[in-house]
Amino acid sequence: MPDANQLVTENETLDNFATSKQKRLLISSLYSSLQPQTFLAAANVGIYHTDGQPVIVPDVFLSLDVQVSQNWWEKQNRCYMIWRFGKPPEVVLEIVSNKEGDELGKKLKIYEQMRASYYIVYDPNQQLGEKLLCVYELRGRRYFETSENWLEQVGLGITLWEGEFESRQNNWLRWCYQDGNVLSTGDERASIAEQRAQMLAERLRAMGVDPDNL
Repeated sequence: MPDANQLVTENETLDNFATSKQKRLLISSLYSSLQPQTFLAAANVGIYHTDGQPVIVPDVFLSLDVQVSQNWWEKQNRCYMIWRFGKPPEVVLEIVSNKEGDELGKKLKIYEQMRASYYIVYDPNQQLGEKLLCVYELRGRRYFETSENWLEQVGLGITLWEGEFESRQNNWLRWCYQDGNVLSTGDERASIAEQRAQMLAERLRAMGVDPDNL
């Protein structure tokens, strides 16, 4: 049996089960809850930020007031080129799987140079220190760590939440509104709608009305 410690389970292009599901939660809840607002959110999509510099691939990014070209199979439309979109993403987010990504060093400097308004580092296994969540805000030309999880410039917050997503009970990182309520996924919205429909049907039956014949 191979030693798992000698195997590559995640790197810049390879996801593990946990990070893959976490990214899906962050992206799906944005598209379920923020419509019809115009924005672009993606996971593992490259960002070209400076001519002559290599691509940077955040785990998740959010860019407001932009959208993908209709012909997204054309080479120049397949990834996020800042000179084509006219702006950097407002939020870039990294999920720490090991100590090799240098999220608080090299990557922080790149996103700072790129001038993303917020840089979020989620460290669920505390690989880099005691903090599970670090939020950096761009002030002038530099990032400053903030204790605020409300991202004023994008009108969203970020929070740690315990619950079930895709049949997995866990602690998750989620977007939230200013009142602390999390952005719902499509499945959560459907479940809420079903519960409301059942409550309405019960009230109608209590009034002597058969909801199935309406």
